[in-house]
Amino acid sequence: MTEQPGRKRDAAATRQALLDAGAKLFAERGFDRTTVRDIAELAGVNQALLFRYFGSKEALFEQVIARSSREHLDRHPPERLLSASLRSMLEPGGDRNRALETYLRSSGSGDVGAVLREEVGAEYARMLATLTDAPDAELRADLALAWLMGIGVVREITGKQPLAGADPDAIVSLVLTAIRTLLERAE
Repeated sequence: MTEQPGRKRDAAATRQALLDAGAKLFAERGFDRTTVRDIAELAGVNQALLFRYFGSKEALFEQVIARSSREHLDRHPPERLLSASLRSMLEPGGDRNRALETYLRSSGSGDVGAVLREEVGAEYARMLATLTDAPDAELRADLALAWLMGIGVVREITGKQPLAGADPDAIVSLVLTAIRTLLERAE
């Protein structure tokens, strides 16, 4: 996608390639260890195009998180959100939701952490809070999310056994049984 003589410019494709490359690298390395050069190289474009389309690495990161979160929220009704999020985190390969991985690997990165808390946490929590009529619905939703993130940290980041090697179906079954105590209409 770098400019070549006779090659047609495709701004939408370039923007998409940068978003896809950013999503992959931010999830694998976190925000701080991902460079603009690496994103551009993976996208097959000149790094100046990242600045043209997004303005900064931080703005690209915000777009990556927002896109991934919106797609995941749009695909799953509230009662299936935790199950789907947990499965996407546990299943190797495939079409994984990288928002949680990206969150876990980047949440200590200054202003980036604030974006993550807003984009990932607030939208998921609002959706999950609709699953209970309890007066403390927001607290219950936050507790469910905290558990999900804790599972992600232990399994994906620290690799602690037996959780890291446990069967995804067994994990989902155990977690959802407990989550139903917090959120009555969870799957």
